[in-house]
Amino acid sequence: MKNLILSALIILTAASCEKKSTETVDTQPATPDSITVPESNEPVESSTLQSCYMEVTGKDTLFVSLDDNLGTITGKMRYKNFEKDSSFGDVMGTQNGDTIKLNYTFEAEGTTSDREIYFLRKDGNLIEGIGEHKTEGSRDFYANPAQLKYEGHTLKSIDCTNFEKNFKVK
Repeated sequence: MKNLILSALIILTAASCEKKSTETVDTQPATPDSITVPESNEPVESSTLQSCYMEVTGKDTLFVSLDDNLGTITGKMRYKNFEKDSSFGDVMGTQNGDTIKLNYTFEAEGTTSDREIYFLRKDGNLIEGIGEHKTEGSRDFYANPAQLKYEGHTLKSIDCTNFEKNFKVK
């Protein structure tokens, strides 16, 4: 009987030694299926900065509203002129340092036109660049932007709260 028990133990030991492990160990950390973001009642800040400018010369008014979204400038521009044609349209462009280069797409006299406009930001104001223009079709642009003189319209910074209210001729 002793031999039988000893033989059974040897067989069981041999069988357990031959058993191969099929378990695998994952060394990568578990990635959660979702992330919980805590609730906050604080408003999310916009990446767009809006600024508005206006110049009144006699009975003529020039108004510009600019939105700066990480270097891309968009907005609206309006020339409200007394006794001559006015225009209203959209501006789009870029800013490089203190110089803003815009394309003004506007309606005037029943037609749509494009005009290149440069402004210099100085002391919180916008000063329009003046220079020789070229025209191709309905597009007007500066012949040599490097030779612009910033001595055109000087627009003062104003509050953007009431776009139309700030536009009235005073």
